[in-house]
Order: sequence, then structure tokens, then C-alpha cells
Amino acid sequence: MRLKVDGFVLSVIAVIGIAYVFPQWGTPESKIPIDTISAIGISLIFFFYGLKLSPTKLKAGIKNWKLHLLVQGSTFLMFPLLILIFRPFIQNEAQETIWLAFFFLAALPSTVSSSVVMVSMAKGNIPAAIFNASISGIIGVVLTPLWMGLFVQSAQTDFDFTDIYIKLFVQIILPVVVGILLQRFLGEFAHKHNKRLTLFDKSVILLIIYKSFAESFEGDIFSTVSVLDLLMLFVAVLILFGVVFSLTGFLAKQMRFNTADQITAQFCGTKKSLVHGTVFSKIIFGNLASIGIILLPLMIFHAIQLLIISTVASRMSRKNIIE
Repeated sequence: MRLKVDGFVLSVIAVIGIAYVFPQWGTPESKIPIDTISAIGISLIFFFYGLKLSPTKLKAGIKNWKLHLLVQGSTFLMFPLLILIFRPFIQNEAQETIWLAFFFLAALPSTVSSSVVMVSMAKGNIPAAIFNASISGIIGVVLTPLWMGLFVQSAQTDFDFTDIYIKLFVQIILPVVVGILLQRFLGEFAHKHNKRLTLFDKSVILLIIYKSFAESFEGDIFSTVSVLDLLMLFVAVLILFGVVFSLTGFLAKQMRFNTADQITAQFCGTKKSLVHGTVFSKIIFGNLASIGIILLPLMIFHAIQLLIISTVASRMSRKNIIE
């Protein structure tokens, strides 16, 4: 079976390369208003998300509460608790930053589009996948800053819950609500141009990633990160994914889920959203110099989850066809 390399993953790598060669475009001194462009872009992403959010499909998946508890519990409890275990072993500031990066990854909500696509491919419970992936982003707006607030305050003196929730409300919640209210007028347009809107979403995310890494490269933050460190990060992320994927599958069997629900639990409960991650990092960490390093585990995780889940989904799809 041939493995398809995700084009977005390649784009992320390319953008990081551009940030390394031309970091000056993303610095505060740059004449290019990247902060303003990305702020408007973030609001538009979630406005279009509101336009495409289907209340009917959400209602169809709401009844399976045991499945929802497992998926959201995996996303917002299992992940963070697994990372919290390692906090007592932190010995210096560099380790604190790496741990914070992993904890940020762990505290993020699930991704919507790829979760639903993979569940559909593997013949899982699609309505439940839509419900869980959609509700996860809404829960994350509240829980992710709460989780991070326990530890970011020690790393960033200007961490302010009020300011963060105002930004989250203005840039995320309000656009989603406006999008939902305008569904009857623009919903058909959003679904018709879904591919173009997805391209827009990815372009905004790439812009935020560029700025984050440009500032880190300009500040020489990565001078302490070796190739061995990157390899260890990759292995650590792979282990984290494997542990959560296995635990979620084990719990699904213990709860006597059918095959479709087990697929949904494992696929939705192990995903982390790069979209929410890049947006939340900009709001929660602001101009923290090490933001590029903080985003590293998330981007590695994004590539790993796409590769592994798409491979598993493809095998399940082939198996279902044969059967």
C-alpha cells in the first residue's frame, strides 16, 4: 500500500524553511502587518466554520453519550494527565519549555475535518464523529486556556484570563455565532466553495506558523535545539500518540462499543487540532520568544496523526470492502 504524503505537512515544512531564510518579514519591526492579517483571517476561519456547522447532524449524534464521554475525556483529560506525570522531572528552563510545549499539545481540542473524513473512510459512526469533533472545538475554547493557565503564568508574567477570553470571544466564538445565524443566507455558498474555504484556512495557519518561527529564528531560540533533540521529540510524540490510541481502543472495548463506535472513539479521541493550536498559541502566548519551540510537538503530532490514522482508516476501508 502506498503512503500519500499530505500536501499541507509539506507546506508547513516549506514555510518553516522560508521563516529560517527570511525571518525579517515576521518580526515586530516588519512593515508587513502579519498580526492584523492573521487576526482577521482567524475570525474568518471560524465564521466559515459557523456557516458549515450543521445543527441537524449534531443532533443526530448527540444521543450516544458514553461515546462522547470517552472521546472528550481522552481529548481533555487523558492527554493532559499523561503529560502531567513528567512535570516533577523538570530540572531546568529548557526542559520547562519543552514540557510546556507538550502540555499545550495535550490540552488542545480535536480536529474537525480530518476526524470526520477518516471515520467515514473506516466506516465508523459519522454523526457521532461530527458531533464530537465539532463540540471539541467549543469545549477547547474554555478548557485549553484553563489548563494552560495553571502553568503559563510562571513562564509569562502578562498571562491574563480576562484578556485571553475576550480575544477568544471576539476572534472565535462571535464569528461562529454570526456564521450560524447567517447559515440560511450563506450556508449553501460555504458548502459549495468548501474546498476554497479550506485552502483559505490552511493559508492563514501557514501565515501564523511563519510568524511564530520567524520570531524564534530571529531571536536565535533554536540554537539550543539539536538534531538529536528533534529526533527525541519525534519519538516522544509517537509514543504519546500510540499510548492514547491504545488506551482509547482498550476502553472502548471495555465499554462494549460496537465496531463503528470504537473506530470513532479512537480516531476522534486521539486527534489534536493544528488550527486551534496555532490560533490559541497566538492568543495565549502572545509574543513569547519560544513560541516556535512550543508549536514543534504539535506540528510533529499533526504529521504523525495524519500518517497513522489515514493508514489505519485505509486498511479498515479495504477490509470492509472485502467483507
